[in-house]
Amino acid sequence: MLILSRKVGERIVIGSDITVVVSRVNGDRVTLGLEAPPEVHILRGELRPFGEKERAEKTVPVSPGRHTQRGDRSLSADRRRSPR
Repeated sequence: MLILSRKVGERIVIGSDITVVVSRVNGDRVTLGLEAPPEVHILRGELRPFGEKERAEKTVPVSPGRHTQRGDRSLSADRRRSPR
C-alpha cells in the first residue's frame, strides 16, 4: 500500500485517466473528489460487491408497483451521474 500526504486542493493521479483530489479536511474526516472515465466503477469500501452466492441469498424479489413506475425518473443501471 502506498501512503501519501496531500493538502486541500492537491491531486493524486492514477494511471493516465484517474485523478483523486483532496476537497476538504475537517477534523478526522477527509472529502475526496474522484475524476475517472464512465467505464471505471468507483465504490466505497463498505459497499463493495458481494460474491455472486451472497448476492443471490440476499436478493429479495420485488413485484412491479408504483415504485417501478417513475416515468422520466426511471432507475436504470446504465444511467450514471455526470461529473460536476
